[in-house]
Amino acid sequence: MIKAWPSKHRKQVGDFRIFTIETEIKTSPRTGLDHDFYVINTRNWVNILALTPNDELVMVEQYRHGSNTVELEIPGGVIDHEGESPLATAERELREETGYAGGLPQLIGEIFPNPAIMNNRAYTVLIDGCSLKHETEFDESEDLLTRLVPVKDIPELVRTGVIKHAIVVVALYYYDLHRRSSGGR
Repeated sequence: MIKAWPSKHRKQVGDFRIFTIETEIKTSPRTGLDHDFYVINTRNWVNILALTPNDELVMVEQYRHGSNTVELEIPGGVIDHEGESPLATAERELREETGYAGGLPQLIGEIFPNPAIMNNRAYTVLIDGCSLKHETEFDESEDLLTRLVPVKDIPELVRTGVIKHAIVVVALYYYDLHRRSSGGR
């Protein structure tokens, strides 16, 4: 049976505004030897699957600095406010990034983006019946273009690499599972 590794010492070694890095010495329960690990501490994220009545997915194109590419993604963002739920964050981020709003948000998935080195979670929230209702409210570092993409086109866009953001692909998979289990939308 796999056991948790007890922590002997933890220390922050970097603060980079959107995340911190800690080093932690832990003891292997199998060997008794100590090992040094690094953990990226960051806030939880939300990804939004916003569906229009015409079976379109509200998506955004944006430049990503890590890959130096323009990516086709679903709206999403960081849970900014202490105590804010993933559902409330999803409604806020969808409105701010696209101007769209819809019915009651529904949590359909939760993952650890990279549990080997990160401590956060990413939530997938589904919002049906979305339509354009507001002006966008971009953050100073955001530059987004909203696109409506027919749901039927999504598998081909993933297969051909047009959609290649890993966490977005996981959210789309959660949506596929949701559709299969609910008999449609």
